[in-house]
Amino acid sequence: MGKPTGFLEFERVSESYAPVAERVTHYKEFVLRLADDAAKTQGARCMDCGIPFCNNGCPVNNIIPDWNDLVYRGNWQEALSVLHSTNNFPEFTGRICPAPCEAACTLGINADPVGIKSIERYIVDKGWENNWIAPQIAPVKTGKTVAIVGSGPAGMAAAQQLARAGHSVTVFEKNDRVGGLLRYGIPDFKLEKSVIDRRMTQMEAEGVVFRTRTLVAVDGKLPAGIVNDATTVISPDQLKAEFDAVILTGGSEVPRDLPVPGRELAGVHYALEFLIPQNKTVAGDAPNPISATGKHVVVIGGGDTGSDCVGTSNRHGAVAVTQLEVMPMPPEQENKSITWPYWPVKLRTSSSHDEGVERDFSVMTKEFIGENGKLTAIKCVRLEWQAGKPVEVPGSEFTIKADLVFLAMGFTNPIASILEGFGVERDGRGNAKATTDGAGCYATNVEKVFAAGDVRRGQSLVVWAIREGRQAAREVDAFLMSSTLLPR
Repeated sequence: MGKPTGFLEFERVSESYAPVAERVTHYKEFVLRLADDAAKTQGARCMDCGIPFCNNGCPVNNIIPDWNDLVYRGNWQEALSVLHSTNNFPEFTGRICPAPCEAACTLGINADPVGIKSIERYIVDKGWENNWIAPQIAPVKTGKTVAIVGSGPAGMAAAQQLARAGHSVTVFEKNDRVGGLLRYGIPDFKLEKSVIDRRMTQMEAEGVVFRTRTLVAVDGKLPAGIVNDATTVISPDQLKAEFDAVILTGGSEVPRDLPVPGRELAGVHYALEFLIPQNKTVAGDAPNPISATGKHVVVIGGGDTGSDCVGTSNRHGAVAVTQLEVMPMPPEQENKSITWPYWPVKLRTSSSHDEGVERDFSVMTKEFIGENGKLTAIKCVRLEWQAGKPVEVPGSEFTIKADLVFLAMGFTNPIASILEGFGVERDGRGNAKATTDGAGCYATNVEKVFAAGDVRRGQSLVVWAIREGRQAAREVDAFLMSSTLLPR
């Protein structure tokens, strides 16, 4: 504990943002990292609790009190080592994780919690700037080969861990660049893609081989709403024959649809049909075929993907952006005596919301209205929630002018045909069936085929994907070598 009275002396210092008028003109990151003194002060607020609830609140179990203390003392490089001991990619989580660790911070019971996420980003960015992050090349190769299907955070974490254990790892990605939803689901203004590229370069130096534009499936057919850049298709049987182990780490990619009258109208899109081309445009590819410039945009869905549609639409120059949520408006402040140390349900306002949006809650879309095949408005109705069920309010129907609608209501399941191609048993939600504890965890019903991340647990956070990728890597290493030294 660096400063026993720090939590009494210092207030929380948050990262600052560039002004709205400036940041909506570009797609670069606009969150300004803490200065050295601010990071030290923030680290001093940590109470080094006897039971570190922050550690348990974090899915990768970051050793938060330790690196808070090291930051306070100015031991940056040692703090980086402690941070990397549990998290392969803290530069990802330090930017886009919602920070359940901060919700579990003991100081947060009656004061502002320690700014854990901002310290995490501070440590790893300082590490990159000072060239403290270098490839960790395995001194001895095992001769074992592992195929990883999907290059999102779960696949990247598993690949790095297994490469460092000495295995030959090949990652297969159906799209044209590595990163999964880190690359093509999250806008650059939240996560610049150079952050992924430099970690990919490190992994390639460690021996990981990335094969992009390669779909692992029985055929090349995928459900509507799923981007596929593949020019090569490899069968699951071929992969099982050529590799000693296979890990499925694809995402929960099938988007939830809204099958109401008028769904076929031009102007109604899944969210990723808008976000993915935009990220490709920023990367130097063709212009986004969907333009929100000068249009009335309605985003259906109140989560992170919806927020990303809001921020991107404002950068396009939309004339108005409305975001609808079917659930009731959460309280602005949680009752900490009831919720702590768990993740609370409360109103969350993102930086994209601050850039301009009208938010409405307890609203259900009844119909998409159009003329000559093009969307012009949507018809909605207000809801009352009774005993956890929505009931339409009589006489509450209204319309909203809309030139574009983005469906951002989440994802239902991974691509069924890919799991079927491997013969992997699925759970009731359509995810790959595998346990996370005990003997044989992360193993599917198919010999030498494992599953981790969203393909196993359903749509979730990047930090959960990293956790599962690391843990699955440990199980695969034990499967291949009969023992393992990789951390769980």
